[in-house]
Amino acid sequence: MKINFYNSLTNKVEEFIPQVEGKVSMYVCGPTVYNYPHIGNMRPVVIFDTLRRFLTYIGYDVTYVSNFTDVDDKIIKAAKEKGISEKELSEFFTEVFKQNTRDIGSMVPNITPKVTEYIQPIINYIDNLVKIGAAYEVDGDVYFRVSKIKDYGALSGINTEDLIAGARVEENSKKESPLDFALWKKTDEGIKWSSPWGEGRPGWHTECCVMIDTIFPKHYIDIHGGGYDLKFPHHENEIAQAEATHNNKIAKYWMHNGFINMDGEKMSKSLGNVVFAKDIIEKIGGVATRLVILNTHYRMPVNFTEDTVKAAVQEVNKMSMAYKQAALALQVNGYNLQSGKANMEAFVNALADDLNTANALSELYNVVKETNQLLRTRPVDFEKLNNNFKSLTDMFYCLGLDIKFVTLSNEDKELYKEYNLSKENKDFAKSDELRKILIEKGIM
Repeated sequence: MKINFYNSLTNKVEEFIPQVEGKVSMYVCGPTVYNYPHIGNMRPVVIFDTLRRFLTYIGYDVTYVSNFTDVDDKIIKAAKEKGISEKELSEFFTEVFKQNTRDIGSMVPNITPKVTEYIQPIINYIDNLVKIGAAYEVDGDVYFRVSKIKDYGALSGINTEDLIAGARVEENSKKESPLDFALWKKTDEGIKWSSPWGEGRPGWHTECCVMIDTIFPKHYIDIHGGGYDLKFPHHENEIAQAEATHNNKIAKYWMHNGFINMDGEKMSKSLGNVVFAKDIIEKIGGVATRLVILNTHYRMPVNFTEDTVKAAVQEVNKMSMAYKQAALALQVNGYNLQSGKANMEAFVNALADDLNTANALSELYNVVKETNQLLRTRPVDFEKLNNNFKSLTDMFYCLGLDIKFVTLSNEDKELYKEYNLSKENKDFAKSDELRKILIEKGIM
């Protein structure tokens, strides 16, 4: 089938054709693990997990890599404040992030490399850049020479002259140009490693380049993803290093998700509206939290408000009720819940159209509505109901909506049959009694 994605590098929608037929290589920039992740950190987790699920569902073998930055000035500062080592702090928040990932319905990526595991390859990579004249050392610091890249700014659309004029880059008298960025930082504080330029630690922008180089032998992948805020300087600087090293732009397709706003305003510490992911998930559940994110196209801002959260909770309840009631009815009537023909064409086409989760959800809601109608109609069309159940199962998988049904024992099936019969006979005292038992068992 034809798949189209918006490519941030070319600023247009393009047909997705992976380098190797049937296989997809994908890398998404992960978090710097120094604190609890806020809800904005969860958007790329949800978006690129959904992309991975969709591509897997339609038959691709996806290798999904997302890193953990476990060495950084913020980590050193936070560890010092807490009186623990950088390793203790980063390992704790790495596990927190993985748990938040699972709680919001995402699968942990196939590979989750840590920067500290790649220090020697990073040093080798930087050393090569110095040797080919794309980087230079000054007093133990190493900087990338941006002047070596003719089309620097191609991804972000940044004009280098405007950057210099507007002083939007860090001023440093050591650098040949204010545009040049650090590859290796000399340091006396915090965790550090020996290198040809003295003790220090790597700069942020080199880490992802080296992980991609090491994990993917071609040094060129199908999809590179991340938040919109990473286009400049992080992704722009990744591309610069890849162009100097391999004469490529790391990835064929670049995909960026939009921000998450709280009540119409971008989250920021100054506004005091930063919300931890764990708190929202604890309050409304992982499925509803994920649904708020998926209800908006990935390139547009998502707005968490009282109304959008309330609507998501209601939709989750509707989907869950229809799914569970269909499962009960089918099991009691002898159906194998893994059988049935899923009607997925419109749903899959929506995801194939630049991962349009909003339109895919519309198709899901239509199936939920039809399922409820089938459950109310007498006699029940169980073949159609079974197919709808299979469609919902597959749709929930693709969107990462962790909605479950109850598997009945033979005893439970008889109990549920008896409950329905008592309702039909208008024996309300008995049906109420049986309903209580079913509720206690978690069936209703």
